[in-house]
Amino acid sequence: MDLRLPRPRGPLRGRLPARTTARARGRWAAAAAAVALLAGAGTWTAVAGDGAPAVHRADQVVAMDGGVRLDTSYFTAGPSSQRRPAVLLAHGFGGSKADVRGEAEKLARDGYAVLTWSARGFGESTGRIGLNDPKGEVADVSRLIDWLARRPEVRLDGSGDPRVGVTGASYGGAVSLLAAANDRRVDAIAPSITYWNLADALFPNGVFKKIWTGLFINSGGGCGRFRPELCAMYNRVAEAGKPDAAATKLLEERSPSAVGDRIKVPTLIVQGQSDSLFPLGQADAMAKAIKTNGAPVDVDWISGGHDGGDKETDRVTSRVGSWFDRYLRDDKSADTGPAFRVTRTGGIDSTDGAALLRGASADTYPGLDSGRHAVTLTGREQSFENPAGASPPAISALPGLGGSGGLTQFSSLGVGVSLDFPGQYARFESAPFRDDLRITGSPTVTVHVRSSTDDAVLFGKVYDVGPGGTQQVLPSQLVTPVRVEGVKTGKDVSLTLPAVDHEVRKGHRLRLVLASTDLGYASPAAPATYTVSLKGDLRVPTAPGVTTAAAPLPSWVWWLPLAGALTALALLVTGRRRTSAMAPDPGSAEVPLQITGLSKRYARSADRYAVRELSFRVERGQVLGLLGPNGAGKTTTLRMLMGLIKPDDGEIRVFGHAIRPGAPVLSRVGAFVEGAGFLPHLSGRENLELYWRATGRPPEDAHLEEALEIAGLGDALARAVRTYSQGMRQRLAIAQAMLGLPDLLILDEPTNGLDPPQIREMREVMIRYAAAGRTVIVSSHLLAEVEQSCTHLVVMDRGRLVQAGPVSEIIGSGDTLLVGTGSPVDEPVVEKVGALPGVSSAVATDDGLLVRLDADGSAQRLVVELVRLEVPVASVGPHRRLEDAFLTLIGGSA
Repeated sequence: MDLRLPRPRGPLRGRLPARTTARARGRWAAAAAAVALLAGAGTWTAVAGDGAPAVHRADQVVAMDGGVRLDTSYFTAGPSSQRRPAVLLAHGFGGSKADVRGEAEKLARDGYAVLTWSARGFGESTGRIGLNDPKGEVADVSRLIDWLARRPEVRLDGSGDPRVGVTGASYGGAVSLLAAANDRRVDAIAPSITYWNLADALFPNGVFKKIWTGLFINSGGGCGRFRPELCAMYNRVAEAGKPDAAATKLLEERSPSAVGDRIKVPTLIVQGQSDSLFPLGQADAMAKAIKTNGAPVDVDWISGGHDGGDKETDRVTSRVGSWFDRYLRDDKSADTGPAFRVTRTGGIDSTDGAALLRGASADTYPGLDSGRHAVTLTGREQSFENPAGASPPAISALPGLGGSGGLTQFSSLGVGVSLDFPGQYARFESAPFRDDLRITGSPTVTVHVRSSTDDAVLFGKVYDVGPGGTQQVLPSQLVTPVRVEGVKTGKDVSLTLPAVDHEVRKGHRLRLVLASTDLGYASPAAPATYTVSLKGDLRVPTAPGVTTAAAPLPSWVWWLPLAGALTALALLVTGRRRTSAMAPDPGSAEVPLQITGLSKRYARSADRYAVRELSFRVERGQVLGLLGPNGAGKTTTLRMLMGLIKPDDGEIRVFGHAIRPGAPVLSRVGAFVEGAGFLPHLSGRENLELYWRATGRPPEDAHLEEALEIAGLGDALARAVRTYSQGMRQRLAIAQAMLGLPDLLILDEPTNGLDPPQIREMREVMIRYAAAGRTVIVSSHLLAEVEQSCTHLVVMDRGRLVQAGPVSEIIGSGDTLLVGTGSPVDEPVVEKVGALPGVSSAVATDDGLLVRLDADGSAQRLVVELVRLEVPVASVGPHRRLEDAFLTLIGGSA
């Protein structure tokens, strides 16, 4: 299918005629006045690029209707006399215009005039959040288009009618769809990981998506930051645990689906497979509706989404640019890509531990039900419980943890991390597959449901189960919730299960699970018994027209063999031998940690370092304290040590192996990061067992009992975590990090929030763990505690090493002397000592005096004076607290 269509005219483009009517001109003039710049609010900044034209940025505050002020930035590059298309670039929910600055600069260098803004209630913009209210945020976009129409460098298609595209992700993606429906001047859009029907996204099939909805409210700054009707709606639904008709209507009115028949411009839809917030079904409805209007539509399913994974930023940005080149610039040679593309995961890159991604494509969008294949399931009629309070809930996705990768990253790599509780679900299973089967779309099945209550809420999901049932993977960690009413006497229910792209291997089975609870959703609080049975086969879509994308052979295919031969010849002649940088170092195979020349620059900075040329070594049995003021680089160092980020220079070796993301040697490293989360309704032991299951390692490798003995939790392990004190939660978190008895244990602020007795217990836990020949690294701001629990120290400041060595060496020198007297010294005598020449201060202790000397003082002179005052001196030695040493080492940095 040739997508390089001639530039659409008439209804497709939805443009205003070149000659606007007097009424239209008046309306435009009024709007232009409404967006006049506030006096003194604009600033210009030039951003230079490497060999590219400088990007000019103008920051301005623009006045909207109702007294709202939007904080905007306008980006251009190249000659100001050159007319160019414009792009409105919107940000995601909870963000601001700063989030899209990099993309704006790239589009500007590519020849577009780009306008970004912080939506109402975000960044420096005023107003209350309306969730893309047609009279609020959507109307604001039209006012910004009015402003663009007045810019001399923006290309016009008519008076007041700029050539303009709109793009953005999530919240910004929805406003691009709404802008196209509400303003006929929009020429092309590229919405990404967004919604078509917000009511359907937050209340799917009448079930309240409680965690994601709560995150919406919290990331917006709290209920009070929203329009009153939205705040009241949320409070009402959250209290009831299910949506009402008024709530559904309110969100539908703010959804692109409400005006979908008016979106008639070329649309590139990018949707995430790792997305329990806006799943692929939202993009499917979007694509079908806009295609029906006669507009060109391409669909791209990326690997990542709101639940984590790879958002393929560079590739998506490039494709959006090509889309605008084709439909804003009229560049018929622009390659806009296939009508449908899906990213598939193909294992792990052995060099950096990242998932390997490859693309598959089709000439037409297949939808979610193409190429249905019947899969026979077996299983008798089954009854299961909805527990009182819907607790404990089953676990699929963990909404809101996408920034850390999310559980979907595990499922895409074939690791099962979901949990269903016995007695709270029914399951039906297929026979092992004789051949591989690729599922692309939404499986469907019909079941018969009966309940002891009038209503039932079920959660449907399809697992990929390995041979022997040893591995159970929930593709993309997705479930389908459904509320079924009037089922006391039984009812047939047709389920459309989550849309996924997943390959089921030969020998694997499919398992349909219907559960009564799920962590992300609200279930009925009243106990109930559900009974379900099958009414037919599971029908899975296979999308036969989607094939691995064919690509021309790159140039390196031709020159690489020749270059390889020449390199081999050179090595043969010179006798040189090259060793892989990732090869283990036999000489440090027994060294827990060796850091050499480690550096990490701040993003977008060539000369500002978070960590710079850091080198130190840690031996077995040591408890190493990592100290430094805020901003010293401690957390960055630990993140590099755990393989979460890559250093720019230098290396980290653990037992001789270089650290990289996914390095096998990381299995010998345990880590605790402040704020570890547990499921409150489960016991301490159940939480640990669940965590270990998620790692995919054999149960016997957990050494659970040994870790628990070291942590010292005792009988508390059998109690629900919600009954734990803060100190017990911290010790449970330490026990979790100790599972598998890692040879290297990393603890980041393990004593935060603990009282003195709890701190003492935590100290004993660390000492006991290291006593068996293992190594502990602890980062803490409690210097007195570090002094008592650590054997060695590394002190950092401004990213550099200040000093490293045994605690006794770092503390052992200074200007403070401990005078032993064997008995307490009377206060009048203490005052006389404090007044001696060369003495800065004197403090009584249980066994003598703590004397601080000034610049003129000396130990010899002090002893003479003490004898003169008849102080019974038994011993004199240097004494310095770690706090004193620390402040001396870092100067005024703290």
